[in-house]
Amino acid sequence: MIGLVLHQARYDLLTFVRNRQGRFFTVALPVLFLVIFVSVFGNNHVGPEHLKSSTYYVPGIAALAVLSASFANLAVSITTQRELGVLKRRRATPVPAWVLVAGRALSALVVSLVVMAVVIAIGRLAYDVHVASSALPALALTAVVGSLAFACLGYALATLVSSADAAQPVVLAITLPLNFISGVFIPSPRLSSALRHVAEVFPVQHLVAALHTSFIHDGHGSAIAWGDLALVAAWGVAGLALALARFSWSPRASAA
Repeated sequence: MIGLVLHQARYDLLTFVRNRQGRFFTVALPVLFLVIFVSVFGNNHVGPEHLKSSTYYVPGIAALAVLSASFANLAVSITTQRELGVLKRRRATPVPAWVLVAGRALSALVVSLVVMAVVIAIGRLAYDVHVASSALPALALTAVVGSLAFACLGYALATLVSSADAAQPVVLAITLPLNFISGVFIPSPRLSSALRHVAEVFPVQHLVAALHTSFIHDGHGSAIAWGDLALVAAWGVAGLALALARFSWSPRASAA
């Protein structure tokens, strides 16, 4: 079964690599945002910890990379494949359904980790952003929990989108506002208290906070933001429950 999951994940990774639009929005766009925001703000101190803008934006853009790979790209691709009949044909094969789902989630995790590594490497080489070696396990754990949770939410969202044409607009309508109010693009202290309270309900802000905790770890205390990770995981469990209840392998159009 493990071999089947790895084989399916390899197939999904090849599909992703051959998708130019998916590659741009998932890999190139976070890097582009990092360069733009650091260039705009220079090395002025931002955020509640008064960090250099480069140090502040690297974990925020890393969170954006996880969101893009595990939520946005997955929700759009799953909806499109369902409406084209690809999922129905896959389900007709002897491969168990959970293997198909697990393989897709594993491929999203791999892409998330790769893009995060690229963002962190650019932050280190171009902007001298350091990550303490003691915080690397916490950083990896945060990435894994965040990626799997948002993959579950991506599957859940795919059950609510009725057509392939609507998938990307719906994803953008969800992710763009959350990115702006969750500390990815704009430091939270610059937002009104009402917007900050709204952001605290959703998992993006907590993923960003958990990654920030790992980046600013100074060797004292835990580099793992357990409270933030618990809320992200809770959203993932809720998304998984919704996906299990509503997920369909057949096109919605034919069902209608």
